[in-house]
Amino acid sequence: MEAKIGINPNHLAEVAHSLCQLLADEYILYTKTRNAHWNVEGMDFYSKHKFFEEQYTQLDGIIDEVAERIRKLGHYAPATLNQFLALTHLMEDHRGGNDAQNYIKILLADHESISIQLRENIHSFESLKDAGTSDFITGLLEKHETMAWMLRAHLS
Repeated sequence: MEAKIGINPNHLAEVAHSLCQLLADEYILYTKTRNAHWNVEGMDFYSKHKFFEEQYTQLDGIIDEVAERIRKLGHYAPATLNQFLALTHLMEDHRGGNDAQNYIKILLADHESISIQLRENIHSFESLKDAGTSDFITGLLEKHETMAWMLRAHLS
């Protein structure tokens, strides 16, 4: 059923598509963070294992929020790995070793990339008369900035 919330249907479709791309990015980042949690090695294994768990748990909540926002706008959220890979801006491959520093650098770059995308979309959504989604992604931006800060703090 069409969402009649005071936003032009074409604008809703454009916002929903951007949110689908965001959802894909979030899911890829979640998967990469799970990978770090499962496969990290080194003297600091336990603390980084727990740290990555905290981060993927936060990302799991973000994923659900983004998918629900897409549904609130009357569109369907992508939900297959093929769809996510087709929509994402991120690379899913893992390069380098299984040490915490390598994982942190990779994850930090992805959080920063998502932050840039979110910042660019804030004004786009406002121009499409969707202040709700603009506000929503401003909140997500703050979460990613905090998660990036936590990752950055581990780098020497």
